[in-house]
Amino acid sequence: MDRSLLRNFGVAAHIDAGKTTTSERMLYLTGVEHRVGGVDEGTTVLDWMSEERERGITITSAATTIPWKGHSLNLVDTPGHVDFTVEVERCMRVLDGAVLVLDGVAGVQAQSETVWKQIERHSVPCVAFVNKMDKPGADFMNAIETVRDRLGAPAVPLQVPLYEDETPVGVVDILTREGWRFPDNAREMEAAEVPESTMEDVEVLRAELVDKLAEEDEALLELVCEGKEPELDDIKKALRARVIERSLLPVLCGAAARGMGVQPVLDAVVDYLPSPLDMPPVEAERLKSDEKVELESDPEGPLAALSFKLHAGPHGDLCFLRIYSGTLAAGTAVLNTRTGKRERINRMVRIHADGGEDVKEVVAGDIIAVVGPKATGTGDTLCSEGWGVVLETVEFPDPVITRVVEPSSANDRDKLRQGLERLAHEDPSLRVVEEEDSGQWSVSGMGELHLEIIEHRLRDEFKVDARVGKPRVAYREAITQTSKGEASVDRVIGGKDVYAKVAVEVSPAGLAGEGVQFDPGCSLGEKWRHGLENALLQEAGVGPRFGFPMDGVSVRVLSTECRDGNESEAGYGLAGISALREALGGAGVAVQEPLMHFTIEVPGEFSSGVIADLNTRSAEINEVVAEGEMTQIGGLVPLSAMFGYSTAVRSLSQGRADFSMEPAGYRGLEERELEARGLVWS
Repeated sequence: MDRSLLRNFGVAAHIDAGKTTTSERMLYLTGVEHRVGGVDEGTTVLDWMSEERERGITITSAATTIPWKGHSLNLVDTPGHVDFTVEVERCMRVLDGAVLVLDGVAGVQAQSETVWKQIERHSVPCVAFVNKMDKPGADFMNAIETVRDRLGAPAVPLQVPLYEDETPVGVVDILTREGWRFPDNAREMEAAEVPESTMEDVEVLRAELVDKLAEEDEALLELVCEGKEPELDDIKKALRARVIERSLLPVLCGAAARGMGVQPVLDAVVDYLPSPLDMPPVEAERLKSDEKVELESDPEGPLAALSFKLHAGPHGDLCFLRIYSGTLAAGTAVLNTRTGKRERINRMVRIHADGGEDVKEVVAGDIIAVVGPKATGTGDTLCSEGWGVVLETVEFPDPVITRVVEPSSANDRDKLRQGLERLAHEDPSLRVVEEEDSGQWSVSGMGELHLEIIEHRLRDEFKVDARVGKPRVAYREAITQTSKGEASVDRVIGGKDVYAKVAVEVSPAGLAGEGVQFDPGCSLGEKWRHGLENALLQEAGVGPRFGFPMDGVSVRVLSTECRDGNESEAGYGLAGISALREALGGAGVAVQEPLMHFTIEVPGEFSSGVIADLNTRSAEINEVVAEGEMTQIGGLVPLSAMFGYSTAVRSLSQGRADFSMEPAGYRGLEERELEARGLVWS
């Protein structure tokens, strides 16, 4: 395979902007599918899970490979709902390009900004597609302005809409000056006459684009200065270079549900988004050292692949890999550098939604799904045995909401444990803790919908009937002052006299989100240090006040004491735990609750009612911006006040509001607020 003809790209957007519809139309236009899947009808190919088809939303990213004009395109359709942004994050980590889909009326929306931050964080070259141009109120140039203003992106139009009787029927290509129609369900575009008034706009926009390109291209600049017309290929070459370096964002337009404008998006993917050969070397670290190495996209080099996604099914895991270096063949053994264990690649599959075809070999630059690895998780590096490197992994946010889950009967207990373990292995934003005393599990995730989907997957995929409690906020505990504690153990443990004395100090760590930090403080033999460290970290992980996880706490060992012949790991651990409890008892404990950044888009006539309701929820409103008929409201709000908000905001706006939330850190609760949250001193 000529890797210059390979494109790895994702389609991303705010929920309901039409990215899955755009992706489904791509499948049809490339001949992969013989009908166009519909989100509203529940007939989509890429939204293949029953939950996705029932709800009309994308929950898990779906991958497929499509051909277009001699190129092979690895397409990933990503979720738009805020509860599933982890899916977008891990896909952007491994993709070479992206198509950002925007609503023609609303332009940039709340989740568009979140997606753009992820695109920027991973330096992914991008083109944009303004969809739904057939909706009343759609305005292409206004959508471009929202991209420039709200995203700060260097957007340049490559098309303008083509209208007949104020109805969009096609597009006009600014570079070629050609007009195109898109007959219903046809795979071929038809040439269309361009009105003189539209052509005037095209000439102005074309001249502006060429001038922008000439700023960074000496050959174009010379032609412009001489008043000569650049060749189309030269313009495309210059634009491709600017897209790859992320200094320009080309914007196209259309209406994917009507099949309008999607072929040019595929052309833009081929013409402007990078191949693996255009991407810079990937940085990695050698195993067991800090030595940095750069991995070229070389099929002849040693193997290095990143596991960026898992799908846990009842019969085994499907592991998605991006190959950064070397060649991977089915049946070979590889090294997981996190676990240090060998994994066998039994089978490799070129994925198409929930199906696919087997392949025998893939090379650097490709994306593939494999069957066989048992202990490989998201973010793990697989490499050639005897050549250990670690690729940069993906950072995931902490969950903000918890539910208690328990089996409906004792017979379901093992099935429930297995199902939760498999789902947590697949989804790094899901945390599962078994509470042996109560026989329940605490399941924590990114939102109400996230946990609801987990509940339904347990039932539908793993055939587990479970009882699920109401949502609970993922509170934290933090200490407010430095405190010391000391304790000793002098007793018989396991038939042996044991003596140990430990003094510790706890103090605020200074950085929230860092959990518990351990500082050995004093010298202690390696033989005993490991046991003491584990005991202290485990004890410090549970807050002394309500039992919530501790955060931003530093535990320092001040001194240890023993008697010759009476040392033991258990002795140091027990003494350390008692000393830590004494220290925490005098440290002062504050409870922290998660804050959410919210963005609500609502028709102006309903904005006052929405703002009044937010005030009753202790929201801090930082932004109220009128954009046409819509008003955007943004700010911070405690997560505990937002359970069931989607129903409330629909009621306040007659179903016309759209809102999204994302974690925005934690804040300390005052004592008077604890009772209001249902928290009582234990």
